[in-house]
Amino acid sequence: MLYQNACIENAKETQDIRVENGLFAEIAPRIAPRENEEVKDLEGRLVLPPFIEPHVHLDATLTAGDPVWNMSGTLFEGIECWAKRKDKLNAEDVKERVRRAVKLYASNGVQFIRTHVDVTDPSLVALKAILDVREELRNLADIQIVAFPQEGILSFPNGKELMEEAVRLGADAVGAIPHFEFTREYGVESLNFACELAAKNGLLMDVHCDETDDDQSRGLETLATRALELGLKDKVTASHTCAMHSYSNAYVLKLMRLLKMSGINFVANPLVNTHLEGRADTYPKRRGVTRVKELSEAGINVAFGNDDLFDPWYPMGCGSMRDTVYLGLHVTQMMGYHDIMNSYRFVTENAAKVLHLGESYGIAEGRPASFAVLEAKDWYEALSNNAPVVLSVRKGEVIARTQPAVKQVLR
Repeated sequence: MLYQNACIENAKETQDIRVENGLFAEIAPRIAPRENEEVKDLEGRLVLPPFIEPHVHLDATLTAGDPVWNMSGTLFEGIECWAKRKDKLNAEDVKERVRRAVKLYASNGVQFIRTHVDVTDPSLVALKAILDVREELRNLADIQIVAFPQEGILSFPNGKELMEEAVRLGADAVGAIPHFEFTREYGVESLNFACELAAKNGLLMDVHCDETDDDQSRGLETLATRALELGLKDKVTASHTCAMHSYSNAYVLKLMRLLKMSGINFVANPLVNTHLEGRADTYPKRRGVTRVKELSEAGINVAFGNDDLFDPWYPMGCGSMRDTVYLGLHVTQMMGYHDIMNSYRFVTENAAKVLHLGESYGIAEGRPASFAVLEAKDWYEALSNNAPVVLSVRKGEVIARTQPAVKQVLR
């Protein structure tokens, strides 16, 4: 298969892409078609590596309002709503919703998903269901699973044992939620336990860290220190880190040195962070999104995620990574021309580093031929016009196609 006239990652000149046996066989400015080779002219459309969802909760997806709505819109009421919904969980319920969610993602060019799965459930029904269904959905997306202790490790009965069982069953990464533990001491102990569990089993880590407006929530310094000391480094991701939005500049100046030494990744979730944070504020209201610009300028890897799709914490969402980038640029005030043009990296190469995809990801000869084609000439235009993903190709196979809408002004 030969794709002609592709604008690869905002390049000024178009290139052709030859795909053979599911791999990028050749990428060059002009490639002559072979006899009987199928050819598709992309007409200068933008071609990006597949979008990546580095942070979502597939076990809770599509459950908003069932059995109750989160009326206050707070993180903690969302956890209470989810605790009620967990009583209704069964394997088929989880699988059916995950299938729908992954298909939504596929239609938006997403081919890699990291999902946090609640393991504060003695039966681990959601974890087992998603471990099972991810094989079924492998033709649409690679699903990476984080053992996530929604109600705490130390603060939930048998929390440590449930985490260890989740790892034994096949979780890809170890999670934690130190700011939700009963005490700061529990929070520190939970991080020590999670880091050691990950190191012992050679797993990645992704921690819900300081997802609060409380400027005294300091789980990040413990996580970064343990990542450095145990040699985990970029295997570790700190998700949310909303409290960093409220830290004093003096403390951040000290913290930044540790963060750079540690090598850890960050994931911000602009849609959900701006929705859930600042709830205790009257005015002025905090935005609650971590210091994306400062972290990026320091050379620290930051990715963007959706976090939630129509669930107790976020009553909207359609699986579009464009939405989280679009809002993220606004709330972090990263609206310079180059900021905008390069912002697709928050949900492509930066997210690939979070998931440790390595050489299995990216548009380069010899790698899996997976990419998304957008109805735009570059990312600036795609972002501004909410351009659809007209084609999603995974390992050489077209898995999703969208026909752009035709707009007419009649008067």
